[in-house]
Amino acid sequence: MNYQKVLDEIAVELDASEAQGKVASYIPELAKVDPDKFGMYLQDASGNHAQFGDSEEKFSIQSISKVFTLGMAMRLKGDDLWKRVNVEPSGNPFNSLMQLEYEKGIPRNPFINAGALVISDILVEHFEEPKYELLKMLRRITGTVNIHFDEEVAASEMQTGYRNVALINYLKSLGNIRCNIDKVLDFYFHQCSITMTCSELAKSFMVFVNNGKLMNSDTRILPERTVRRINAMMQTCGFYDESGEFSFQVGLPGKSGVGGGIVAVNPNLYSVAVWSPKLNEKGNSELGMRALEKLTTLTETSVF
Repeated sequence: MNYQKVLDEIAVELDASEAQGKVASYIPELAKVDPDKFGMYLQDASGNHAQFGDSEEKFSIQSISKVFTLGMAMRLKGDDLWKRVNVEPSGNPFNSLMQLEYEKGIPRNPFINAGALVISDILVEHFEEPKYELLKMLRRITGTVNIHFDEEVAASEMQTGYRNVALINYLKSLGNIRCNIDKVLDFYFHQCSITMTCSELAKSFMVFVNNGKLMNSDTRILPERTVRRINAMMQTCGFYDESGEFSFQVGLPGKSGVGGGIVAVNPNLYSVAVWSPKLNEKGNSELGMRALEKLTTLTETSVF
C-alpha cells in the first residue's frame, strides 16, 4: 500500500482554513493555538511511514493521554480495576456530572473525565512519582526523550478546571477517590498537558498495533489481553458521545483530545495520528475525523 500517495491526496482535498469548528477556548492556553494547523502521520507495521503538513509540530495531546494511563493502571490492577470504573460508552458529554450521580460514583468508562480521574488516583496511590513514571513510559515507547509536560497548559487547566474539581469531589464523597484530591488533580492536569507530535503519537500507538510490543522489537510493554481490551474501549468509547459516529464513519479504534489530535490504529497494519485544532460540538477535531474517514475509504482498511 502506498500510504504516502493516499495522504497526499487527503492533504490536497482537505483545506484547514475552510474547516468548521472552534479551538478549545475554555482552556485559555489552547485558545492561543493557530486554528489552521493541520498535520497527519501514518506508521505501518513494516516500519514505513507517510506524512504531510504540521506532523512534526508539538501540540497538547489532552485526553489521548488517557489511553496511556489506562494501560499503566491495567498493568497494575488487572481485573480489579473494573470494580472502580466501568467499560460502557457514556452517551453523554465527557465531563457530565449527572451521569456520575446516577451511577453512584462508578464512572461509565476510563476515557470520560470522571473515569480518568479514578485512573489518576490509582497511579498516584501506587507510584511515588507518577508524573515521572508516565513520562518514562512515553519516552520508552516513542524512542525519544523529548516528551514533556507543558507547564503553562497544566496551570491553565488548574485555574479553569472547575468541573473536574466538582467531579473529583463527588467521587471522593462516594469513596472512589482514595488519595489527596490536590495531588490527583495535579497529576491529571499534567497528563493532559503532555505535548507530542503526530509522528510521536503514531509511533507510541504502535504498541496497540503490535499486540503490546514495541515497534521493531520483541520487547513487550503490555499483555496481549490488555491491548485487545484497550482497543475495544477505544472503538466504543474513544470519542465520548460521538464514538458511534466515528466507528460508523472511520471504522478504527481511536482516541481524540480537545487539543485537536486524534490517534487511530488498525491492529497489525498501522497507527495514524492527525492534528487539526478546530473542534466540532462534541469536542473532536472536525477535520481530523474527515481525514481519517478518507484514509479508511481510500485504503479500504477499516477493521470491519
